[in-house]
Amino acid sequence: MTPVDLKTTVREKYGAAARQAREGGASTCCDPSCCGSGKDPISTNLYAPQETAGLPEAALLASLGCGNPSAVAELRPGEIVLDLGSGGGIDVLLSARRVGPTGKAYGLDMTEDMLALARDNQRAAGATNVEFLKGDIEHIPLPDYSVDVIISNCVINLSADKRLVLAEAYRVLKPGGRFAVSDIVVRGELPPAVRRNTELWVGCIAGALEENEFRRLLGEVGFQDIEIEPTRIYDFADAERLAGAAGLDGTVLAQEISGCFMGAFIRARKA
Repeated sequence: MTPVDLKTTVREKYGAAARQAREGGASTCCDPSCCGSGKDPISTNLYAPQETAGLPEAALLASLGCGNPSAVAELRPGEIVLDLGSGGGIDVLLSARRVGPTGKAYGLDMTEDMLALARDNQRAAGATNVEFLKGDIEHIPLPDYSVDVIISNCVINLSADKRLVLAEAYRVLKPGGRFAVSDIVVRGELPPAVRRNTELWVGCIAGALEENEFRRLLGEVGFQDIEIEPTRIYDFADAERLAGAAGLDGTVLAQEISGCFMGAFIRARKA
C-alpha cells in the first residue's frame, strides 16, 4: 500500500471502531469489526478499575491501546500533555486528572468519528482542561516548544513515516520535555507476509518498529536518555490469534513470530 492508502484504511477501520463504541459495543484493533475474530491479545486489561472510575463507558469501549502511558509518564500538576492519536480520549482524560486544573491535556486524531466520540466523552466527564485537535501525527498542529510531555498509545506503529512523527514530537516539546509512549516494538525480523498484511498494519503489528531502529530514529531527531521497557511479550497463542484473524496461517506463522513482538513503554527526553 502507498502511505495514502494506508492512512485511508486506518481512518476507515478506526472510524468504524468509534461508531461501534458510540453505540455501546466494545471495539479493539483486533476484534471482529476490525481484523478478524478471536479475543484481542493486545488491548485487554490495560487499566485498573480505580483509574477509570467516573470515566464515560464509551471512553473505555473505544480504548484501542497496548499500554497505559498516562500512568507511567510521571505527569505533574500544571504540565501540558499531548496524546498522539488520542482515539476515544481515555488517555487524555486520565492525563487531565493528573495535570490538574492548572495543566492541560491535548488529544490529536485524524478521524472525525473518533474526535466526535472523544468530545462526547469530554463533556460527559466534565473535563475543562482538555482540547481535542484534528490532524495528523506527522504534522502536529501546535507551535514549537508548546508541550511538556508527549504520550501515545499504540499509534506510532500505524504511521507510514515514523521518523517524521518523532521529529514532530521533538519539535513541539519544550526544552527538557519528555517523550513517554506505549507502542508495539519488534525484536528481530518479521516475515514479509506479516509486513505486507493490511489487517496486521491496522491491528498494530505489521508496522511496528524494530527495537534498535526505534532507538536510532529517536536519537537521529535529537532525543536523549532513550529507554525501551518491555511491558508484555506476546507468546505463541497471541501470535496465532493475530495471524489467524488477518487471514494468514496462524499456526505456522505463529512459530516464526512468537516472542518477536512486545508491548513496550518508550521513554526519551528533549535536551
